[in-house]
Amino acid sequence: MPPTPRPRAAVEPDRVAELRTLGEQVPRFMRLVHALKNSQAGEGRDRAALVLLYPLVQLGPLRQGALAERVHADPSTVSRHVGVLIEQGLVHRVADETDGRASRLVVTDAGRAALDQMRAEREALLARVTSGWDTADLATLTSLFGRLVDDLATVLPADQAAASPRETP
Repeated sequence: MPPTPRPRAAVEPDRVAELRTLGEQVPRFMRLVHALKNSQAGEGRDRAALVLLYPLVQLGPLRQGALAERVHADPSTVSRHVGVLIEQGLVHRVADETDGRASRLVVTDAGRAALDQMRAEREALLARVTSGWDTADLATLTSLFGRLVDDLATVLPADQAAASPRETP
């Protein structure tokens, strides 16, 4: 005879309240990030294209289709952004050594410098907004936010999760 299923414990009311608050904060966070990106759009750089530099630096040369998978973006969007990166001299194409008909994208020295500048700008912004925080609070946020991002990646469909390196452009 199969075991009698145990009744599921009721979800703690405090946990439900915290999940509701988190569920409201995540979209707010995303809107703020979007607003920050838009406020920097007038700086003469295509920041959406620059984000593609990180996986190329982290993982090395990639085919354009593989890059689109890594960043969970539509291939046509990535194609447009890659065109911008090539035009700006931040990326160039090299023949794929395993298939001469294909090419891989390689970050140039100028591309690495642009990525370094973008990271420095992001870190300066984060330093400014967390300047009143003590180091322990910042470490706690960093740890828990990384954990949240990693755990969110585990609920992606298997093909997308496999293509998701720890991205921190």
